[in-house]
Amino acid sequence: MPNSTNFRTQLFSLHLGYAMREILTREGYNGRHFLQDLMAGVTVGIIAIPLAMALAIASGVPPQYGLYTSIVGGFIIALCGGSRYSISGPTAAFVVLLYPIAQQYGLAGLLMATAMSGIILIVMALLRLGRLIQYIPQSVTLGFTGGIGIVIAILQIKDFLGLHIEEMPEHIGGKLQALALALPQTHLPSLSIALVTLFVMLAWPKLKLPIPAHLPAIIVGSLLALLFSHFGWQVETIGSRFHYLLADGGQGNGIPPFLPGFEWPWQRPGPDGTPLGLSWESIRTLAPSAFAIAMLGAIESLLCAVVLDGMTGKRHSANSELLGQGIGNIIAPLFGGITATAAIARSAANVRAGAYSPVSAMIHAIVVLLGLVVLAGILSYLPMAAMAALLMVVAWNMSEAPKAVHLIKTAPRSDILVFVSCLLLTVLFDMVVAISFGIMLAALLFMKEIAEMTRLYDIAGNKRYLERAVPDDWAVLKINGPLFFAAAERIFAELATMARDKKVIALNLEGVSMLDAGGLAALNKLVHKCQYEGTRLLISDLQFQPIRTLAKAKVQPIPGTLKFYPSMTELLDGELPAIP
Repeated sequence: MPNSTNFRTQLFSLHLGYAMREILTREGYNGRHFLQDLMAGVTVGIIAIPLAMALAIASGVPPQYGLYTSIVGGFIIALCGGSRYSISGPTAAFVVLLYPIAQQYGLAGLLMATAMSGIILIVMALLRLGRLIQYIPQSVTLGFTGGIGIVIAILQIKDFLGLHIEEMPEHIGGKLQALALALPQTHLPSLSIALVTLFVMLAWPKLKLPIPAHLPAIIVGSLLALLFSHFGWQVETIGSRFHYLLADGGQGNGIPPFLPGFEWPWQRPGPDGTPLGLSWESIRTLAPSAFAIAMLGAIESLLCAVVLDGMTGKRHSANSELLGQGIGNIIAPLFGGITATAAIARSAANVRAGAYSPVSAMIHAIVVLLGLVVLAGILSYLPMAAMAALLMVVAWNMSEAPKAVHLIKTAPRSDILVFVSCLLLTVLFDMVVAISFGIMLAALLFMKEIAEMTRLYDIAGNKRYLERAVPDDWAVLKINGPLFFAAAERIFAELATMARDKKVIALNLEGVSMLDAGGLAALNKLVHKCQYEGTRLLISDLQFQPIRTLAKAKVQPIPGTLKFYPSMTELLDGELPAIP
């Protein structure tokens, strides 16, 4: 299939289960392909278990809800989506969004916001908005991902140092102050576990073994915690922090070793432990959070799909991926799953493990399910300090610091300003403010730069445009660049200055590729000025888009004032005496 056709498919197609359809109807699927998917799915599933738990904890909910997300959301999105290699589940990018929602509205509010975001994602898919990802500048994405990395790292300091803080303040300044005040209480066994876990994660890749670093790191951290416990130094673990109700009304520690059950999101516990309930007020209150989740989910999922396309040479369907993400985020909360989106690191590991189709992502979900049922007791021994160290590394990877440093060294000042603004706003306020402001600032700076590229030139003595001399009372001018609202007033002000006391203005618009309403209004003001002063305005070399704009506005020649010519040569031939 030609590349242009592939690109158009990527931008505009919308089919439920696009990736699976492509495999089954166009390429075919056999036993060898299934074995590839099986190996990749098992590999990524093992990787996903501790990550899903850690990210759920960072998002403000017990760890099992991260596993439910990978199980239900990961399976449904792979089945229904448009990217054949994406692995969906909880991701680090959402921590800064989900944590305050969980704190303010409880699990019920978080699940309701997730389901509402799924509806928004489906609407975005139906409106074919998948192509809009290309309009988000790199400076914006690097800014908010860097800010998210900083926020995640700050949230992990408490468990990394084993600090006891009853309630973390809502804003970043309060968090830093609370951490600083609690520093003298640093728990040395917890800090030791965190540092050893961090060391293993950083050193392990140098061995160049196929096992991902966080698995041996978590195991080493857990063994060290058991050793400390043996000598009487108790370390907080998943089992000691999180609890669940047993069927007989008793309390279990850690993760419940059974499948997620169906329950309406609003029937789950709210911030006070009682069901939140479904009401118009709760929907209205959660709508901004749901919109923010949907926007970030769309951005991260489509960025992940683009990265995978670059790794594999395949093409995803952007709108189909939004549809799959929407369906997954509606169904997952019904079984306790929090927000799911495509995870770049896990998806890249899926590709490197030899995945062939979305079946690998479905197998990954089944492996996480088996891990929940079979390993729940073992997972309860994971120390919180080790999970914090794991998330510190996730935060560093999330920040994409090398790319950010490269941008600062090489990018124009406008891009650096956008990057720094997005990063600071993400840390100080939230990601929604950062992205909104960043895109607006990037757009304004871009318009400013484009407007400055539009120039006015005096070509009266330029033989490339004029084959003969023109009278002294003529101004022969040429505009280069788009004639839009940000540039038009300046250009026509310069034109009025350069054409002062002239009886004829010959205006070459060969270099004007675009004329918008602002440019049209400025042109009409010039026409009226010429009418009032008795000056003739002769326009030549109009391109297609400006002609279409003038025709739509019903701009007509005005005898004695305004006239159009196809070219400057014909203008001179029509207005000046013939050369003998």
